[in-house]
Amino acid sequence: MDSEWLGVGADAFSAIGTVGAFIVGFVLFRREHRREAGRAEDDRRAQAAKISAWVELIVKADGARELAFHVHNASDMPIYDVELPLPEGNDVEFVGLVPPGQTIRRPAPADWLRSYVDPEPVQIEFLDSSGRRWSRDEQGTLAQKA
Repeated sequence: MDSEWLGVGADAFSAIGTVGAFIVGFVLFRREHRREAGRAEDDRRAQAAKISAWVELIVKADGARELAFHVHNASDMPIYDVELPLPEGNDVEFVGLVPPGQTIRRPAPADWLRSYVDPEPVQIEFLDSSGRRWSRDEQGTLAQKA
């Protein structure tokens, strides 16, 4: 009888060990899956994270002042269909293509000069080199558009 209980105890211990190993393996698998998903998200956002837009005062050679939009592409690939949505109405300043490593400058609305204080970020929408549409708001929040 003692050997029978010993066999049952060994079988129970073995079953508990098997279940425990399965649980540990499952937890490690989920953790690695989340880590890979995070890396994939970082890779997907890598180019978009290197794009910025702002408005800044420009003093021309003749002393005249004007505001200009600046769109900077710090990535190694061009961005396409660049648009700067304007807060008034539904107007959009279309920039088009911004080559890698370059800053494109376009005139901003003249009436913005009255409220201008310092360089400040502006909203931008663009396609990355993989064809994904992105938007960055005035606070710098980057979001992929559907």
